[in-house]
Amino acid sequence: MNKKEPLFHIVKRDVLPWYKSWGIRAAAIVAALVVCGIITTITTGLNPFKVYGSFIQGAFGSGRKVWITMQNMSILLIISLALTPAFKMRFWNIGGEGQVLVGALATAACMITLGDKIPNALLILIMTVSAILAGSIWGLIPAIFKAKWNTNETLSTLMMNYIATQLVAFFTIVWEVPKGSFTVGIINQSTNAGWLPQLFGSKYLLPIVIALLTTISMFVYLKYSKHGYEISVVGESEKTAKYVGMKTEKIIIRTMLLSGGLCGLAGLLLVGGINHTITTTINSGQGFTAVMVSWLAKFNPITMIFTSFLIIFLERGAGEISTNFGLNQSFADILTGIILFFIIGCEFFISYRIVGRKKGDK
Repeated sequence: MNKKEPLFHIVKRDVLPWYKSWGIRAAAIVAALVVCGIITTITTGLNPFKVYGSFIQGAFGSGRKVWITMQNMSILLIISLALTPAFKMRFWNIGGEGQVLVGALATAACMITLGDKIPNALLILIMTVSAILAGSIWGLIPAIFKAKWNTNETLSTLMMNYIATQLVAFFTIVWEVPKGSFTVGIINQSTNAGWLPQLFGSKYLLPIVIALLTTISMFVYLKYSKHGYEISVVGESEKTAKYVGMKTEKIIIRTMLLSGGLCGLAGLLLVGGINHTITTTINSGQGFTAVMVSWLAKFNPITMIFTSFLIIFLERGAGEISTNFGLNQSFADILTGIILFFIIGCEFFISYRIVGRKKGDK
């Protein structure tokens, strides 16, 4: 007996032109705003256009807000770029949060123990090397286990996050000021020892410049270098990479050293350039958010500029909604979640199309 042809079936698309794929994404954002507007009106009675205005106000309402938005975006972008080589290699590095934390911890340790003992330029150099090295080691450990014994890198990198968090919690108590406060406080506030220099008198500019340089470097590295080509081959098929003579163990370890080192750099910027203190939440979960940024951009460093901006814009706008309308953070997070759901969901329609049953098919 012949089975009846289904009413609809899913077919994989050919690669769409860029303007069509971005048109689908734009339509998804419009649809998300319509849904959010309906939900806002029904549940709160507020004018949705005023709520959307608060999104813009939260990110761009003043010169200072613009700088903070760009600074936060830069840190998220650096972490996303750090995770991208590993993801492109199909090494699921979920440990960005921990790698940033150990980089931040190494930076704080240098500032606290060496702040009044060596010249500031030498201190910053030691901080930079220590942060990058700490992040690299944190990425190296799961890489070795994956390369040598084929362990599950998702679990191992995730568990390393918890270890890093507890290390920071331990040293927070060791360095707490004043005793019993469970906080480190502003490190070297009177001397500014170890505080990263300001560019052109702006305390916000350094992370932005570093993020742009990192983006360009990562784009060139992945697209035009031999190492980038090897990462792509391993990501497509590890067996093929071995067949053509690539040393996959070496590639895995090298890539995770790079990934962890860049996360450590983000930790350096957070402690030495932005917060000048260390806490277990200094990264605000951006190590996990960066996973979404990298995937949304399809591992393209240039596209990550826009996806990281989108995430930070929504986060800053959500906070403004809570303040302006007296709504709790949960409602703002609901709107953010709906928008992200539509944006992520539209990727399905970029990769696939739904075809109806043809007339006469049974």
